Parts: sequence; C-alpha cells; structure tokens
Amino acid sequence: MEYDVEQIAKTCHEVNRVYCKSVGDFSQAEWHNTPDWQKESAIMGVNAFLKNPILSSKEMHDLWMEHKISEGWVYGEVKDAVKKTHPCLVPYSEMPKEQQMKDEFFIEVIKSFL
Repeated sequence: MEYDVEQIAKTCHEVNRVYCKSVGDFSQAEWHNTPDWQKESAIMGVNAFLKNPILSSKEMHDLWMEHKISEGWVYGEVKDAVKKTHPCLVPYSEMPKEQQMKDEFFIEVIKSFL
C-alpha cells in the first residue's frame, strides 16, 4: 500500500504545533510557513516509521537525534536553526514528559493513516 508521506508528515507537524501551543510553546509555524529542513525532518520520521512500524517513541527520538547531530546540531537551551541548537538533543529519558509526548503523538498520527 502506498501512503502520501508528505500529507502524513504535514498532519504530524500540525498536531505537534497545536500540542505545543497548548503547553505555551508558540514557536511552531503552520506547515506552509515551515522551513524545508523542518519539513524534511518530519518526512524522514514518517518514512522511518513506515519502514519499521514497531518503533517506540524513544527509538523515534533516537533516530531524530542521530539525524540532527549528523546535520551539525547540538544541545542548546533554546531551539535556534541558525546556531543549530535544540533543547531536545538529550536522551529520551531526560526530556520532560511534555516533550516526550510529541514523539508519542507523532507515532499515533502515523498509525491513524495506516
């Protein structure tokens, strides 16, 4: 079965954006205003899960973190695309539950398309 990976990634992103707003994080742009690097990251996450649909949220985070590090990103208290810093570049177990929830929602959204 073929899936519209970009549509799934867009939906994952929008769910994440709305969730972030609910916890006071207004840093996420709507999909049509999202930078290409961020869209590509969401698409990569969808593809990874479609290839291995038993990935846990921790494993999804680990894959995301590997990719970010390979792109030159490092831990920083504030997400900054220019400086390539991100506060979630820590082991899954060290992230606050509200951040872990984003990975869980990402997987659940993909599952809803399957």
